[in-house]
Amino acid sequence: MSETNSAAETAAPHRYTAAMAADIEARWQDFWDAEGTYEAPNPTGDLAGDPELAAKPKKFIMDMFPYPSGAGLHVGHPLGYIATDVYARHQRMTGHNVLHTLGFDAFGLPAEQYAVQTGTHPRVSTEANMENMKVQLRRLGLGHDNRRSFATIDAEYYKWTQWIFLQIFNSWYDTEADRARPIAELVEQFESGTRATPDGREWNELSATERADLLSQYRLAYASDAPVNWSPGLGTVLANEEVTADGRSERGNFPVFKAKLRQWNMRITAYADRLLNDLDGLDWPEAIKLQQRNWIGRSEGARVKFPVDTAGGITVFTTRQDTLFGATYMVLAPEHDMVERIIPAAWPEGTHPVWTGGHASPAEAVTAYRKQAAAKSDVERQAEAKDKTGVFTGAYATNPVSGEKVPVFIADYVLMGYGTGAIMAVPAHDARDFAFARAFELPMRCVVQPSDDRGTDPATWDDAFGSYDAKLVNSANDEISLDGLGVVEAKAKITEWLREHGAGEGTVNFRLRDWLFSRQRYWGEPFPIVYDEDGIAHPLPESMLPLELPEVEDYSPRTFDPEDASAQPETPLSRNADWVNVTLDLGDGPRKYRRETNTMPNWAGSCWYELRYLDPNNDRQLVDPSIEQYWMGPREGQPTGGVDLYVGGAEHAVLHLLYARFWSKVLHDLGHISSAEPFHKLYNQGMIQAFVYRDSRGIAVPAAEVEERDGAFYYAGEKVSRVLGKMGKSLKNAVTPDEICAEYGADTLRLYEMAMGPLDVSRPWDTRAVVGQYRLLQRLWRNVVDEETGEVTVVDTEPGEDTLRALHKAIDGVGQDMAGMRFNTAIAKVTELNNHLTKAGGPLSRSVAERLVLLIAPLAPHIAEELWRRLGHTDSVVHQDFPVADPAYVVDETVTCVVQIKGKVRARLEISPSITDEELEALALADDAVVAALGGAGIRKVIVRAPKLVNIVPA
Repeated sequence: MSETNSAAETAAPHRYTAAMAADIEARWQDFWDAEGTYEAPNPTGDLAGDPELAAKPKKFIMDMFPYPSGAGLHVGHPLGYIATDVYARHQRMTGHNVLHTLGFDAFGLPAEQYAVQTGTHPRVSTEANMENMKVQLRRLGLGHDNRRSFATIDAEYYKWTQWIFLQIFNSWYDTEADRARPIAELVEQFESGTRATPDGREWNELSATERADLLSQYRLAYASDAPVNWSPGLGTVLANEEVTADGRSERGNFPVFKAKLRQWNMRITAYADRLLNDLDGLDWPEAIKLQQRNWIGRSEGARVKFPVDTAGGITVFTTRQDTLFGATYMVLAPEHDMVERIIPAAWPEGTHPVWTGGHASPAEAVTAYRKQAAAKSDVERQAEAKDKTGVFTGAYATNPVSGEKVPVFIADYVLMGYGTGAIMAVPAHDARDFAFARAFELPMRCVVQPSDDRGTDPATWDDAFGSYDAKLVNSANDEISLDGLGVVEAKAKITEWLREHGAGEGTVNFRLRDWLFSRQRYWGEPFPIVYDEDGIAHPLPESMLPLELPEVEDYSPRTFDPEDASAQPETPLSRNADWVNVTLDLGDGPRKYRRETNTMPNWAGSCWYELRYLDPNNDRQLVDPSIEQYWMGPREGQPTGGVDLYVGGAEHAVLHLLYARFWSKVLHDLGHISSAEPFHKLYNQGMIQAFVYRDSRGIAVPAAEVEERDGAFYYAGEKVSRVLGKMGKSLKNAVTPDEICAEYGADTLRLYEMAMGPLDVSRPWDTRAVVGQYRLLQRLWRNVVDEETGEVTVVDTEPGEDTLRALHKAIDGVGQDMAGMRFNTAIAKVTELNNHLTKAGGPLSRSVAERLVLLIAPLAPHIAEELWRRLGHTDSVVHQDFPVADPAYVVDETVTCVVQIKGKVRARLEISPSITDEELEALALADDAVVAALGGAGIRKVIVRAPKLVNIVPA
């Protein structure tokens, strides 16, 4: 503390200082906890005997789950938490029953990686991190209902995560009813014969394994052998959404390869249309909706079958079925199952040398190319590379409309993740196909009339010609002609022809793939699944939940050389034989089973946590239906229900948000919840950034130790560079909330973070600027409390009209800003009012002081609570009514009206804002300056826009 500050405090012992703030804040935080100030009553029991409370509108406000990092919080982390707290406090003061709480998303890779490095059990480190984070968050004065808090690692919580998994496993999607139904109803259809088995046999003629395999084709949660994203460096597989744009793991930045492994999946694709359509009813940022629409990727087209003599046929999905006559070759993704079925033992006679890749046989060529393709990410494979690569399979397919034999290649630019994993190549009209055809000297045929002067011989073209506006050419056989038709007409005509000839049909395709739900890790929810001797999966009964994680000696999955794409995963759980191999009675007597040794991904626990907040201690059911209906059920303006306000980062657009929507829809379909969407309103807060300083080696240096001299920056005497970026421990620019609270108090930190700018915009942190909000609180305190005696200085007299106008304008503006989450402008209006009161001098009227305290209460709750009590109140400021503005004082007494003649301003009139057009016209024409400017000229027209403008047009 400086000598100047010390002297000031001695002279004014009751001045608002950091020490006083710390005392006030700790006392009121203890009081709120002891009194249960923020506990939100539920509709059963709590509200039943309280009609007044029952009549209140509800508001469910949520933050995205925090992960308890060992590094603790820096000042960027609480931005959203403070914002939701301010909003929640305002909603309480405007008559709402508010539910606001916070839990912890505690499973996942960081704790496990720490355990691998140190030998510390993930639970030990995670719980220690949570306790530290709770202390930091409590210090901010967040008004959470702590009775409702939990962590995803709590067994009583993940019991219900496992239970939901079983609901999904025991469900199938009925496309006719357009909803999920219990798998038992599907079994009944097979048993009764109302639904035929694929080969026509009776249900009871199928073996247990055949039945299980058949049901697996329908289940919403199923295990399958499929191409997955395999990260040897992490020892686990990853969902598509967890792979970065450059084909590396989001966690750890390890290479990711395509590998075929048996994994659990969620059939999220069954809900693609509903996930797409229901976006329209959500109050979400358009940018997030667009990301989800693009990720789901709905496209209309046709499935077309190209017969293959040796293997039935290859089906492609295309959105340009009108160009079918121009298909001169086919390409399969390297991973496609058909590849093994179509390749011949030897190259066909006359095979072009370029097609073979220099290999002696098709099998050798395919094996070598597959290995090459596996080392590339999907993003790399789709990149517009200059040189196209691929290899001929040795097989030919038949174009169904031309009868032409077309060669079948594999190439890495075709992915299994879109359509059928096979394409018909129309090189004249697709840029990638054109490049491939040129590289492999394949034929090209023009079937869409170019609109330029290039002609119709693709051999003379420099690139492909693509258009949806041109006419079709060279597209006819003995039965059908598309020549002269536009694209839309041609699509419809060829689709109908394909259907009639059994060669294809119109269909809709989605970019969205089923959600890969397995991780080869320890620190995650165990699957409530066991396998019998035949490998058939059996769900555990609810009575055996939760299935808890066993103790293991080694938390490490088996990791490999990050570049070893051929490695196979080995999970930590698989090394605990006593846990894996069990004898259970699942209803047909004791039998030996083998447990699933993968765990669920970290996303599982956050797919439904909003529901647990509602009814956190329910050990009988997922959530009480009446409680869920009250807080999240559909209502006017929210047709699919959901949380009223959900605040978090935009980075979860196609991860957590998409997954949570899917789980909600399944639970809704099965009758467990009334809300079909988890989050009605989504708000993405911006990021608090900080300057990063780097030395000549590019190494970050401690930002707090950097000096600025003459516009340059120096660390330890060496000049360093400065760029604005993220805040973080590794960048050595992190500022903790604890530091700011110790220096200024939590209320100052809250005000500063809310005042930095619009909440949804990123902004740079500047510790030097924090003092501005500290001084606001000091002036506020000084306006109510004598700094020398500590006595309240307000008087019981009515304020003057100027003060009333300033007060009610502030009340009106702050109230609107609070409701619209414009907290920076709300603070500006409070500051303006406080400055007005300071300049006015003299003691404040009690009625003004009280309303000033209520205005700032959502933003700075500790000082507001303290001043409220000092003003003589015995109940908490938290549940007081927010002030209401008197309209008579909000409207300005006069406004300035501009009078123009020929577009030039000739007069300004101070008039009543309620003046009529006729009255304003008369005043303007009578004004001396206007009369002089007209100089006796006649008037052709007078345009009046009361109360701000009069425009006079002379004759």
